[in-house]
Amino acid sequence: MLRKLSRLLPFLLVALMAVQPMLAQDQPVFKIWHYESPTGAMGTAWDAAIAQFQEMHPEVTVEFEGRGFEEIRQTAPMILNSDEAPDIMEYNKGNATAGFLSQQGLLTDMTDAAIERGWDQILSTGLQTTSRYEDGVMGSGAWYGVTNYGEYVMVYYNKDMFAQYGIEVPTTFEEFEAVMAAFVAEGVVPLATGASEYPAQQIFYELVLSQADRDWVNAYQIYQGDVDFHGPEFTYGAEKMAEWVANGYIDPNSTGMPAEDMGVAFTNAQYPMVITGSWWYGRFMTEITGFEWGTFLFPGNTLHPGSGGNLWVVPSNSQNKELAYDFIDITLSPEIQAILGNAGGIPVNADPEEITDPQIRDLIANFNAIGETDGIAFYPDWPAPGYYDVLVSGVQELIAGTKTPAEMLDFIAAPYFEYRETVAE
Repeated sequence: MLRKLSRLLPFLLVALMAVQPMLAQDQPVFKIWHYESPTGAMGTAWDAAIAQFQEMHPEVTVEFEGRGFEEIRQTAPMILNSDEAPDIMEYNKGNATAGFLSQQGLLTDMTDAAIERGWDQILSTGLQTTSRYEDGVMGSGAWYGVTNYGEYVMVYYNKDMFAQYGIEVPTTFEEFEAVMAAFVAEGVVPLATGASEYPAQQIFYELVLSQADRDWVNAYQIYQGDVDFHGPEFTYGAEKMAEWVANGYIDPNSTGMPAEDMGVAFTNAQYPMVITGSWWYGRFMTEITGFEWGTFLFPGNTLHPGSGGNLWVVPSNSQNKELAYDFIDITLSPEIQAILGNAGGIPVNADPEEITDPQIRDLIANFNAIGETDGIAFYPDWPAPGYYDVLVSGVQELIAGTKTPAEMLDFIAAPYFEYRETVAE
């Protein structure tokens, strides 16, 4: 008997080797793409979510790919219209991005899943604004994405540099300008500015918002009213930003600085302040080791750039949509939300008692305060597809002095109205 088995053993091994690839082929492959830094709050939380998903679905092979923000932003329409599309992907929110892709039929309508799985109960009405789109315009209609954190733009500052020069934290806009002038008098450029990407246009938008109200935001962002690019809001923002460059508050050479270099420069204490989003908070918590730092809201503003965070979207070509919904469930769970919060993010479904760091509690409290006063004003590039690049270019030329404020406003107005006329009439 043993002899017969020993003779059969080679044949059995060959048969097993032939079956193994077939088994591997039968195992579902679930593809996830996102562009969060592995050391940031969201990257930390999504790593934990992927691990939990794998425990829930041991029969599934998870393939995660970290893609750059710019890479996904620029190539999403092409990728999602191909067989290379992932099963779930992080994508930017707003008319210009998720709204545009929903119009193209590239994203899955997740309305039924949102109701069945209770996402509509977890996310407040304000946070749902960027998850829902009708004819490509955010705020109503079907769910084409799901946000699971909050975000807003603020001023980060180096406490040690403020103390070194005897400078106090400003509470009004006038005091803010006086602080920047004091640093310039000491030979220090006060603001780290990444003008080759999104940060500089967000500074411009903060200045515009200082003269705006909710009706203006609704007119600009969701087409509920007329917009005048030479009205007091835009004119003030453009003229004030040009003035800041002339005064030395913003370096003209910042036109070549990307967002990453801007954040690293602040981390390395090369600038006393940076105006940017809460998505940097977790990184600064872990990467700033040489000085004490803090934050304050843009002084004098009641409206601030911000929203629910970037969206999980499910491509229409996804082969594993129910698995994608399971993954979204996990990212919205209190456990993962607490991880996100303690890593420096703004959770939307965490037990407040599970957030232990007082700095992070302040971060969350500021976001909640903005939301309670209807102060979330979204982002300047959202109204039209391709508008991000228009604003980057326009603000770069404003900083470089190659366009006057009036010329810059003409430049950014034309593409806005060209798109708005196609969807808002």
